[in-house]
Amino acid sequence: MIQIGIEQLCRSGAERLKGKRLGLLANQASTDKHFNHGRDLLLAAFPGQLTCLFSPQHGFFSEKQDNMIESDHGVDQVSGLPVYSLYGETRKPYPSMFADIDVLLVDLIDVGTRVYTFIWTVVHCLEVAAETGITVMILDRPNPIGGHLVEGNLLRAECASFVGRCAIPMRHGLTLGELALLCNRELEIGADLQVVRMNGWTRRMFFPATGYPWVFPSPNMPSFATALVYPGQVLWEGTNISEARGTTLPFELFGAPFLEHGAVLDALRATELPGCHLRPLRFEPTSGKWMGQMCTGFQIHVLNPDQFRPYRTSLALFQAIRCLYPEQFAYKSPPYEYEFERLPMDLIIGDKMVREGLENGVPIAELERVWQEELDEYRQLRRAVFLYD
Repeated sequence: MIQIGIEQLCRSGAERLKGKRLGLLANQASTDKHFNHGRDLLLAAFPGQLTCLFSPQHGFFSEKQDNMIESDHGVDQVSGLPVYSLYGETRKPYPSMFADIDVLLVDLIDVGTRVYTFIWTVVHCLEVAAETGITVMILDRPNPIGGHLVEGNLLRAECASFVGRCAIPMRHGLTLGELALLCNRELEIGADLQVVRMNGWTRRMFFPATGYPWVFPSPNMPSFATALVYPGQVLWEGTNISEARGTTLPFELFGAPFLEHGAVLDALRATELPGCHLRPLRFEPTSGKWMGQMCTGFQIHVLNPDQFRPYRTSLALFQAIRCLYPEQFAYKSPPYEYEFERLPMDLIIGDKMVREGLENGVPIAELERVWQEELDEYRQLRRAVFLYD
């Protein structure tokens, strides 16, 4: 039976946190297996010690829909504690926000993808913790898309942003605790960082095998199926292709009014795309790109999660669509995640040369061979922070 970090801490962490003032970085998905929120668990297990809350992108209740939609500071109506937004007028906590805590507890669901911003909020917290002398304690949770698979090119320094600050691939294959340890070391932050490990989780587990309910960590991450395709489908955020925000199946669906099913499928035949099926369909977003317009596109059905390669699949789709529709396809212009000059697509892919290779028709398999050596080096690097078999 698996126990996640918050459950482990509340069961046996009394001595560890005795007399410590606590802050909690969390959102509405920070629950145990019985849907009890972490804030309530901590109030019961450590009475009088929780002094404030912090929220990441999308807000404490995951109510904000898109990037650069900010949340204000506020007061939690349940506990009466202040809630400091770390995706509003600042994305890095002010040292004064840590004045009343000795330990910052972090209980967030990461979805195994570099561009998911929660880890970079944690990195900001680690930097301020190192300055102020407080401890950061990650209450670890499963990587929902497994800890055994990694995929993609490594982030280049010139593409660093709030969707990537450390040289990791798109699918990183670590838990949030392991990734925080890696960033703390590789970015030379030097914070006092501790991880409350899970009990019973193994690296080859996909989320359904954990037995935990899926509680959406952000408004457009409604299911495990979404998380599986996200390491590739997030690419559409850098284009005028709809990633199906404004539908009930964001990221699983994608399309635009100018696509043609047959042409796209024919263009994909040269690339092996295992473990999935692209089902042709049409959809009409109620918000976001192409709102109120009929989009021709596909739903990605993952048939075998171990074989499926989300990044390769979406890179192949991106290359095919850009080649087929050079007049209609367009990149999103800045800003994107508070970057006002650089091309959003470069920030998402993490390497301008990969984007240029795709534009020049370099086969996906050849691009993968180019970055394979660095990816192998990352595979070895990450082993130093493994906390689980």
